[in-house]
Amino acid sequence: MIDPFTGDEVLPEDAKSAPHDRAENGPLDESEANAVRPYVDLGAIKLVPREGLQLRLEIEEGTKRVVAVNIDYAGSTLQVQPFAAPRTSGLWNEIRAQIVEQLRSQGAETQERVGVFGPEIVARIPVTGGDPGATRIARFVGVDGPRWFLRGVVAGQGAVDAEAARAIDDVFRSIVVVRGTTPMPPRDLIPLHVPQGAQAATPSAPGA
Repeated sequence: MIDPFTGDEVLPEDAKSAPHDRAENGPLDESEANAVRPYVDLGAIKLVPREGLQLRLEIEEGTKRVVAVNIDYAGSTLQVQPFAAPRTSGLWNEIRAQIVEQLRSQGAETQERVGVFGPEIVARIPVTGGDPGATRIARFVGVDGPRWFLRGVVAGQGAVDAEAARAIDDVFRSIVVVRGTTPMPPRDLIPLHVPQGAQAATPSAPGA
C-alpha cells in the first residue's frame, strides 16, 4: 500500500521486519546456521564465542527460569530475548509501538529511526535514584525470523558511539535462534537455559 500524501510504501502492522540479508548474515534460524561451527548453547539461542565477550543470565525469581541473556562486549551491553512468532507475519512493528508508549510513560524521550536491522528505537531514559535529571541512552532493535522474533536492547557505548554500535550489532547478527518444533503462542518466550560457566543475574531491563 502507498501513502497518498508521501508516496512511501506503508507496510501492514503485522509485516515482518528484518534486514534483507538476514538469512545469509543473521540473526540466523537454526536451519540456516553452519552446523559444525562452535557455539555457546543457551537453548533458544546460540552465540558464536569471541574474545572479550561475557554472558550474564537473568533469572526470574519465582520460576527460576532464564528470561533474558545479557551480553557484555567492547564497552556495550546487549540484552537479548527470543519469542515465538507466527509463521507468516511479524511482531516487531506492533511491539515497537508498545515499547515507545511504555518508555514515554516512564518519562523517557524516544526517537524512531532506521538502523542496520530496520526500524529501531533510541531512548533517553531517566535514571531511577540517580542525580536529578540524570539519563541513560538505550537502543531497542528487533528482527522477525521464521516463527520467531528476536529483540535486543543495547546500552553503554553501543548506544551512543557508531564504532561501538557496529561491534555490538555484529554480536546480534551472529545469534542463531533455535525455535524448536513445540507449538507456542506468539510472544511467548522461547525457553532459554544456563550454559556451563555462565553467571546468572537478576536486573530488570528497560522496556522489558
